[in-house]
Parts: sequence; C-alpha cells; structure tokens
Amino acid sequence: MNIISKIKKSVTRQLFTITFLVFIIFITCTTAIQSIFFGRFYIDKKKSDLEQTMIKFKTNYDKTDDPDKIKEIMSSIEDSHNVKLAILDKYGKLKFIVSYDNEKLDESRIRAINSAIKSSNIDPTMTSKTINNGKPLVFISDKPKDPIKDIISVDFDKKKGEILFAISSLQPVNEASSVIKEFYIYFLIIAIFVILILSLFYSHAITKPLVILNKSALKMADLDFSQKSNIKRDDEIGSLSNTLNFLSENLFKSLNSLRSANLKLEKDIEKERELEKMRKEFVAAASHELKTPISLIEGYAEAIKDGVFSDSKEHDYYLDVIIDESKIMGNLVYDMLQISQLESGRLILNKENFYLDKMLDDIISKFSTLINQKNIELHAKIDKSVKINADWNKIEQVINNFLTNAIRYTNKNEIINIYLKYDNPYFTFSIENSSNPMSDEQLSKIWDRFYKVDKSGNRKLGGTGLGLTIVKNILILHKFDFGVRNTALGIEFYFSNAPSNSDIL
Repeated sequence: MNIISKIKKSVTRQLFTITFLVFIIFITCTTAIQSIFFGRFYIDKKKSDLEQTMIKFKTNYDKTDDPDKIKEIMSSIEDSHNVKLAILDKYGKLKFIVSYDNEKLDESRIRAINSAIKSSNIDPTMTSKTINNGKPLVFISDKPKDPIKDIISVDFDKKKGEILFAISSLQPVNEASSVIKEFYIYFLIIAIFVILILSLFYSHAITKPLVILNKSALKMADLDFSQKSNIKRDDEIGSLSNTLNFLSENLFKSLNSLRSANLKLEKDIEKERELEKMRKEFVAAASHELKTPISLIEGYAEAIKDGVFSDSKEHDYYLDVIIDESKIMGNLVYDMLQISQLESGRLILNKENFYLDKMLDDIISKFSTLINQKNIELHAKIDKSVKINADWNKIEQVINNFLTNAIRYTNKNEIINIYLKYDNPYFTFSIENSSNPMSDEQLSKIWDRFYKVDKSGNRKLGGTGLGLTIVKNILILHKFDFGVRNTALGIEFYFSNAPSNSDIL
C-alpha cells in the first residue's frame, strides 16, 4: 500500500500526467478547430484574396487606356493570382477579355465568364453598392446544380464607366475536410503514442536528478556524507546540487569538529577524574608517609619535655631524631610540591645545549666520597663530546637520583657501571649496579608514587618514595625514552633520546 501511495505521489508520475494531458488537449483542440473552421477559413481567405486582386487590377487599369497595356496587366494578374478577369459595359455585357490566340481556350473562357455573369445577376443596384462601399463586392456564385462554386468580385470603374469582373474557382472543401478529419483520427492515435513515450522520457529526464538529490539528502540525514550529487547543469537543479554538496561538506566538517571536541572533552573529563583519583591517592599516601616522622617527632619531643632521658647523650640522641625526621618531612614536602608542579604541566623546561659527559664527570666526582665509603668498584664508560639539548638542572637531578639509588642499594665491595653511548645525534645514558633481580611486578611499579622496593622499613634505605616518580615526569617532559631492566649484574636504569628500536638502546 505504501509503495502504491509513493508511486501516486511521485514527481515523475505527476509530471508525466501533466505533460501528457497538456499535449493531448493541445492536439485535440487543434484538430477540432481545424476540422470545424477549415472550410469557413478557406472561403474567407479566397474572398479576401480576390478582393485584393480586384483592387490591384482596378488601380492599374485606371492608369492606362492602351489596349496592349491593358491586356498585359490582365494577363499578368490572371497568371499570378489564378483568376479570370473581364471588362463589362455598364449594363453588364461582356466587353473585353484577354485572348490567348487559342480558339477553343478562348471560347471556353467566354462561356465560363458569361455563365458567371449570368449567375451574378449584375444590375444597377449592385453597381451602386460598389460605389457606396468604396470597395469591390465579393460573393459566391449561385449554381445549385454545379458542385464547383465560383467566387466572384465586381467593381464599378466610374472613370471609364465600366464594370470590372473577376472570377476564381472555389474548390469543394467538404470532401477535403472529411479526408482531413479521417486523417486526424489516425494522426491523433499516433500522436498519443508518441506523446506517451516522449512524456515518459521527459518526465524521467527531469526527475532523475531530483532522485539523485533525494538519495544524497537521505544519506546526509543518516550522517553519511560520502555520497555527492555530481549533477553538472547550469540551471536551478545544478545550483541545488552544488548547494547540497556545499551543505554536506560543511556538515561533515562541523560534525567532525564536534566529534573532536567531544573526544577532547571526554579525554579532559577522564583526565580530570584520573587527576582527582591521583590527588586522593597522593593525599592518602602522603598522609601515611608523614604519619611516621610526625609520630616520632611528637614522641621524642614529649620525652624531652618530660625529662625521661638519663643523660645528655640520650638527650642529644632525641634531638638528632627530631632533626632527622624533620629533614625527612621537609624532603617529602619538597618532593610532593615538585611532583605537583610536574604533573600539572606548569613547569617550563629551561633547555640549553651542554655536554652530558662533562656533567657526568662532575657528578661522579661529587659522589666519590660515598662510593669510596662503601668500597664500591665504579666502572665508567663515557663517550666524549656528547652534546645534548635539555634542562641542565633537571637532567642533573635525574642522574643524581639514579646514582643515589645505585649507591644506596649496592652492598660494600660490589660494582656500579655507568655508560654513556653516543651515535650522533642519539645518546643513551645508563647506570647498572649489583643487586638481586626485580620481579615483573616490581619493575612495573618502580615509577609509582611512594613505591619502595625495600619493604623492611629501613628509613635510611627507603627515601621518600617519590624520587623515581619525579624522574619519570622530568624525562616525559623531555620526551626521552627511559626504563629499568634486569641485567646479568643486577639492575639497570637508563634514559635516551634515541627511537625505541635503535641499536644504541
């Protein structure tokens, strides 16, 4: 039912119906008008032509009295207008006709003209009518028994006192009209068939681009902008096609922009949730880390206040504990502030060009005392003239952290290896120390806040638990590759500006 309804309402069907009906009505009306008015039109046209011929003849006839000239005028008009001319006296008797030097032809012409004169009933009344009207009389001859009628024109020439007479045969139009009517029947049948086909093609040609535009519009309604209406025309439909394509492109761009904005918003919301989660975890972890030094400071401060120490040596020990725990709290707070600054994106790197190998020489020299105290065997394989572009202070902080951890977790008389490899423009720095291998879980969590490999509670070894988190954020800001891995010796930390698949890593 819906399909039938759609067909009834389709533009193609409506256009076809209208076009077909217009052509049929036009052809039918044309045929009817010709059938009805053809005979009358033919007679009126013949009368009008004969009247004009008579006026022309009278005008030229009045200009001359030369018989030869008159004969020439009459002969010329007869040949060009297919009429017979005659000059009558004022009583209606034949006075002069053109002779063609053919006896039979001339006799036939005389009989025809006399017969026409007789049937015309020319009398003084008719003559006076032409004078009063100022133009020739034109009428059809009265010959009931003769199927072929004549059209006759009569005019009175006052100048010469003669009657000018013209006759033209009127072909029988009834028979011709019936033939034409029969012809129109066949013509109408063929015309209907031709119009039917032409209307179908015409309707299809007009509506085809509309169907294409409709398909494109339906695709757009489904948010599919891949289909374009490639209609190359210079009319309103072509303009509509271009407008629809322009609308499609703009909607596609706007929708993509909206999607991008939504994705960005979703990412921002997710990031905000992650940050909020991280803040809560950070506050919880920081509170836990601060709880121990605060408790120790509180306990030893109360002991000093209550005077529970036995001698000055114990008193000094209590004070040293308070000072050490205060330093731990200070370091923890400093690290917390630094992480907050790094993760918020507010930190701006102060990049400069410097030689990393020279920085390493200075750092190793600075840590030499700690290394010697534990009798650690240090091996440094450092390429020279390693020029990099980075924030000096932040890279120094990273290397200090790596080396501090290596010294802290390396037992006495064991080994630390420092490497700096350079393959212009790429470098890789790494520190390897003797140690037990880490589990996969430890390797994956080593960069997390407050994560400590040492679970013994040794506060001298543990640090704040934020150092490697700070290192991670510094290296991320520099867009350096970094990581930790187990080696044959123990543990190795590294960072590099080389691609992850580079041989230098």
